[in-house]
Amino acid sequence: MKLKLREENTGGELLLFKDETGFDRLFFTRDKFNKYFTIAWNMGENQTVTIDGTEYNFPANSLLTLLFNQSFSFENSAGIIAWQFNREFYCIIDHDSEVSCVGFLFSSTDHLFVELNDQAQQKLQLLSDVFIEEFKTSDNIQNEMLLVLLKRLIIYVTRLAKVGYTPVKKLQDEKFHIIRKFNLLVEANFKTEHTVSFYAEQLCKAPKTLSNLFAIFNQRTPSQIIQERIIVEAKRLLYYTDRSIKHITFELGFEDVSYFSNFFKKNTGASPSDFRNLPEGSKEEK
Repeated sequence: MKLKLREENTGGELLLFKDETGFDRLFFTRDKFNKYFTIAWNMGENQTVTIDGTEYNFPANSLLTLLFNQSFSFENSAGIIAWQFNREFYCIIDHDSEVSCVGFLFSSTDHLFVELNDQAQQKLQLLSDVFIEEFKTSDNIQNEMLLVLLKRLIIYVTRLAKVGYTPVKKLQDEKFHIIRKFNLLVEANFKTEHTVSFYAEQLCKAPKTLSNLFAIFNQRTPSQIIQERIIVEAKRLLYYTDRSIKHITFELGFEDVSYFSNFFKKNTGASPSDFRNLPEGSKEEK
């Protein structure tokens, strides 16, 4: 089942998939003009999800969020309920004060697999049933009703994710927002800005302060997060496009091909040309 709402005046789109075989996304080819954020719920057994060429375990009864520019496919898409929406329907950046998910729930490097207990599953099942009912109810407030439901879904998933991913000693909201803002700044600037000092300055913080804050939140440093985002994009460009390594070097903000190649090999164990020529299965291991 595939349900879709399109706002003709804005181009806003909201979709819901349930029991749909072949549900996937290929950002660089077939789907490059459809920029949807995705929330996927695996209601079935454990399965494999491939994101930007890398395989991950998608546990049973868990949620996964995906950015609009990511490619993905599921081992068993018929076991997935998925919501997709574009920025024209609901811009999470412009409305971050409402949902507080930007820089945390949707990310290119941290794939959040949010486990659902029985209560959460029941609530999401009820919410999905209401979504389906509203999709099938064509009246003059359908758009508004679906938008309200989408906000409720994003807020609820964000709350579930925070419980699972913030430390036991809860971070203050202000500190948590700094982390989200840092991730958002990296997403917007990683192709041109590679140093922690740039992002620290944007946040009016010292680089050391950022490092201490991230040490509380997780094991990676701000520098590692920036480097991992660059590597993810490099892999995607090598995996899905035929752009030259020189073109990719400059696109990712490096001035020297040799320097970029060394940077890539240090982080993946393979040079860009070797990575591009690896068999499909081998790429996923890098």
